[in-house]
Amino acid sequence: MTQDASQDTFISHLIELRTRLLRAVGTMLGVFVILFLYPGPSAIYDVLAQPMLASLPEGTRMIATGVITPFMVPVKVTLLAAFVISLPVVLYQAWAFIAPGLYRHEQRLALPLIISSTLLFLAGMAFCYFVVFRTVFSFIAGFAPQSITPAPDIEAYVSFVITMFIAFGVTFEVPVVVVLLVKTGMVTVQKLREARGYVIVGAFVIAAVVTPPDVLSQFMLATPLCLLYEVGILIGKMIEKKQPAEDSEDDAGGEVATRD
Repeated sequence: MTQDASQDTFISHLIELRTRLLRAVGTMLGVFVILFLYPGPSAIYDVLAQPMLASLPEGTRMIATGVITPFMVPVKVTLLAAFVISLPVVLYQAWAFIAPGLYRHEQRLALPLIISSTLLFLAGMAFCYFVVFRTVFSFIAGFAPQSITPAPDIEAYVSFVITMFIAFGVTFEVPVVVVLLVKTGMVTVQKLREARGYVIVGAFVIAAVVTPPDVLSQFMLATPLCLLYEVGILIGKMIEKKQPAEDSEDDAGGEVATRD
């Protein structure tokens, strides 16, 4: 391949990457506009604030210390909701960009990967919202002295919530990562089993960094991470058994390299 041809290929890839990014961002902004109009940022924020409000003394509200905070914080929450709703499209655009360089059986992973990644990320956020927040907030509120009336700042609360959502959403993606590593041949199930001890230690280190400084929340993040790692190993074991037949199919059928 000549230098000019290589440069043209590189530029075409950059153009396609830009197109995929614009589609993903455009979808997210479209969803944001819809949510902004209905049900509105305030209503979405009120739902997000329920776990904290439920742990506060009756009649206590959260506070806003900034001048524009009452407007900006609900807008941030609406952006987060728009991203979550748009996640299938974002994942599809990412997959569509890399799919032409993959074998046929790897390309057939597209739909299962997009669906499972989306569902697992949402499951992580749901677990965080319905279980972790209510447990941790009640636990922390129980340690507050009677002479103190908690009144959390809404900006700090949203920053904390977003961090926790991302942490648990990414944690629940562990089975997908493990399956991809096995599917692409980067690691074997045996290697994953041998790394189990390091994963457990790493899980608690990560939990200690991204969660509040209490043992309960750290345990509630590290435990699902370890369990989901084991789930990924089980699925990877089943994939390894099917791998030789799929490799033979790729050798006979060649590699597909078509782009949208």
